Amino acid sequence: MDKSSGSSPSNQPRKFLPVLSIALLCLAIFPSFASGYDLEGRVKEHTLDNGMKILVLERAGAPIFAAHMVFKVGSVDEVSGHAGAAHMLEHMLFKGTTTLGSTDWSREKPLFEKVIALGNALDKLKRSGADKEKIKIAANKLKTAQAEQKKYVVSESYSRIYSAAGGVGFNAGTSKDTTAYIIRLPANKFELWAKIESDRMKDPILREYFAERDVVMEERRRSYENRAGGKLHERYLASAFIGHPYGRPIIGWESDIALLPYPEVMRFLKAWYVPSNVVVAVVGAVKFEDVVKTMEKYFGDIPAGKLPDRVVTEEPRQGGERRVDVEFDASPTFIMGFHKPVYPHEDEIVFEVINYILASGRTSRFDQEIVRKKKVAISVGAWTGPGSRYPNLFSISGDPVPPHTTRDVENAVWEELEKLKTEPVSSDELRKVINNVEAGFIRGLVSHYGMARLLTHYEVMTGDWRNITHEIEKIKAVTPDDIQRVAKKYFTHDNVTVATLVKKKNEKTK
Repeated sequence: MDKSSGSSPSNQPRKFLPVLSIALLCLAIFPSFASGYDLEGRVKEHTLDNGMKILVLERAGAPIFAAHMVFKVGSVDEVSGHAGAAHMLEHMLFKGTTTLGSTDWSREKPLFEKVIALGNALDKLKRSGADKEKIKIAANKLKTAQAEQKKYVVSESYSRIYSAAGGVGFNAGTSKDTTAYIIRLPANKFELWAKIESDRMKDPILREYFAERDVVMEERRRSYENRAGGKLHERYLASAFIGHPYGRPIIGWESDIALLPYPEVMRFLKAWYVPSNVVVAVVGAVKFEDVVKTMEKYFGDIPAGKLPDRVVTEEPRQGGERRVDVEFDASPTFIMGFHKPVYPHEDEIVFEVINYILASGRTSRFDQEIVRKKKVAISVGAWTGPGSRYPNLFSISGDPVPPHTTRDVENAVWEELEKLKTEPVSSDELRKVINNVEAGFIRGLVSHYGMARLLTHYEVMTGDWRNITHEIEKIKAVTPDDIQRVAKKYFTHDNVTVATLVKKKNEKTK
């Protein structure tokens, strides 16, 4: 499982390999690239009768393939009060089925049901504010039942099977928008993958639920409460989004996780883990016809299901600068962000270009002006997020060089933002952006996993994987006037949220 789910982005600018060397490598591996990003002529797609979308890119070479299975459901789809359900479910889907994860399901089943009943009863006592003695007795009963069930539980069953089959990179991750399950395997193991993953969709058993919930609680303490970057990023998003669920942490709030009901996680599973809500990309030494035949065999009989309505609160217009200080015993840093639209809004592409100009690589404006010339920051980075399905943020973070303060870095950032409004970007800078975009695109083509990830991301987020190459053409069409217009519209003080990490104040100091 991806233990980094929901963690804050890196402050470090993106690094790019020389464009020419990447292009030469790509031409050697993918000759069709010379004819202009020939993905549309090579990617094949098929939709099962139940709605599951399959994308296949056949590649000669090493006899391996990468499978990227993405469900269009994340923390943004959770019910208020049950934050963390999507991430918890990701953990639970590694626990097996009636055929995997148990030495004897017929004997484990009554013990599993007993554990669930006792755990639900204990949660009910805690919610009702029952006295400590009753809670202690109920907790001891649950602990005893868990120990009995554990005698039949086989831990890490998926990892063991995949590892024995030569699999690498077996993992999963939950984001605001999606939940993904990934693996790379020898090409002759595709049927094994299909059999295991279809079984996981059809027959999941959320065994060890209450014990795993405690694991997630500890993960939250480690990644958020006890880590400066995680805590700052969490408070930043909570301040920037006051209505939209992007303001909730992916892992969930502590109080929600502590009593996250088993029935709610099961409801979440049944509602969203249906074939019409999943896209699978398979890239590597496979044949399209074989993939389709195998997918039909193992996934075709899963009922289509009906997705719930996606009702998400629209974030109200900010209408004023917001600031929040987060106390932590760590070096000072800050994050500032501006609300912005997402695809298909035309301004989204302009933000991609602005991101490259300001923060991508050693020749970016932030690195050249703030880090090297003014020497007020160790690093300054930028990114967009926290999701892509709904209007999000263009975020900037920086770490000051002592004795400079976060305010000094923030002021330097504002100076660069103002330049975007008043000084047209040169043709050389725009050319550099295009080179970097194409380099990043080529880099994504090189690995099977990178390509599978790109295909599923664009299919799920934009509705069409073909937008991978269409986006590059749109970036090439961005003009200096577009950049000035967008900078003036969005980089304003009434549209900014600033979260600053500060040293914890001494309570005795007056």
